[in-house]
Amino acid sequence: MINNEYSARRTSYGVMMRFLVIPLYLALGACGAAPSVDIPTRAATAGQTTLPAMRVFPAPRPIPPARSNHDIQRDFLDLAFNLESGRALPVFSRFEGPITIRVTGAPPPTLGPDLNRLIGRLRTEAGINIRRVSGSDANITVQAVTRAQIQKYLPKAACFVVPNISHLSEYRGARRRGAASWSQLKTRKKLAVFLPNDASPQEARDCLHEELAQALGPLNDLYRLPDSVFNDDNVHTVLTGFDMLILRAFYAPELRSGMTRDQVAARLPAILTRLNPAGDRLSPIYPSATPRAWTEAIQTALGPGAGQRQRLAAARDAVRIAKAQGWQDHRRAFSHFAYGRILRVSSPENAYQQFTTAEYFYRRTPGTDLHRAYSASQLAATAITQGDGQKALAFLNPHLATAERHENAALLANLMLLKAEALDMTGRPGDAHAARLDSLGWARYGFGAEWALRAKQRELTVIGAPNASNG
Repeated sequence: MINNEYSARRTSYGVMMRFLVIPLYLALGACGAAPSVDIPTRAATAGQTTLPAMRVFPAPRPIPPARSNHDIQRDFLDLAFNLESGRALPVFSRFEGPITIRVTGAPPPTLGPDLNRLIGRLRTEAGINIRRVSGSDANITVQAVTRAQIQKYLPKAACFVVPNISHLSEYRGARRRGAASWSQLKTRKKLAVFLPNDASPQEARDCLHEELAQALGPLNDLYRLPDSVFNDDNVHTVLTGFDMLILRAFYAPELRSGMTRDQVAARLPAILTRLNPAGDRLSPIYPSATPRAWTEAIQTALGPGAGQRQRLAAARDAVRIAKAQGWQDHRRAFSHFAYGRILRVSSPENAYQQFTTAEYFYRRTPGTDLHRAYSASQLAATAITQGDGQKALAFLNPHLATAERHENAALLANLMLLKAEALDMTGRPGDAHAARLDSLGWARYGFGAEWALRAKQRELTVIGAPNASNG
């Protein structure tokens, strides 16, 4: 998201987590910089004439939140009554009554099924009365347009949501009139979500989850949340059990649009006791607020526009601030993870130490299984460069199911391709070949269209040969 009067998913940084396993480490016998490609694989799949079908995830299995209701109450209030810029919202706002949603523009084939799946979850898990319609009179319009069209209006956005309009062409006029201001909104009646139709299926789905969730509920992001899409680290890309609890509370009958923060706060304890009784039996943690300086350091380190020196300095600052705050949670871990990501070209050994430190803090923080899967991908890649396939498999195997449960096809494809490398190293070429083939089905969803995958296969043929003789 971007700090402004609209909700948007930031480009480059916003989709950064999809591309963490760049095959920097996978040019295993090569000297110099590895080719810049998104899907690590080897020549073994390059001869394929028919790609496997796109894989789809089974029924959702969200993990319930495992935090005290005291902490969740604070989270709810900070999410509902602030914009990410820090600006306070004067009143609580939501839709009142049944909600309808339609799709316009030129949606990709995967958008309809993904939307239907999300609507089903919103109805059953969040208890929201929402349904899809085909007519022009809908509360929420999802318009699928090109990335270039979105960035014509918001250059740093991958997707965004705006109140009181239903078409992208209406945005500038609404903004001039003040109609696009969330802080002026008392009750939500009409909103538009703008998604890219030329991105990968997963990126479009990720945008759909985040922007539709904010069309319905909170507009803020909080880095202190380890298990939520309402967090600018973008580790979680589909709505979590915590997110559904927040949305269910948002539409609790005890609340209504126009309430003040104090009025909502007075009703929240009873609402959360009813919706999440297990949370009353857990002790609160009271995590500290996240300083703006740390947020800015992370955004500089991982976002677009900064040079390598700036990124390194910003990553060091993030680690320094995290230590000064005394953090022992996922924010401390993410600081080291970001620093390791910046160091991995110039100083692989130091990068590995940062990833190891990140894993240490993630392991101590509940609700960070998905974070650990990303750390595992980096640690496994290093093990592969060292020729230790068994060690790489030990890093990878516990996290394949995690990536699948959290419906992250891009991460799952990367983990499987790393596993294939490790299997080759341990003398199991048949299993390695099967892992590569299976990964392509997930890669089709996670990384894009067939033509893009075939282009990547042609690129990867170049680096496949050195890999085959490594070890």
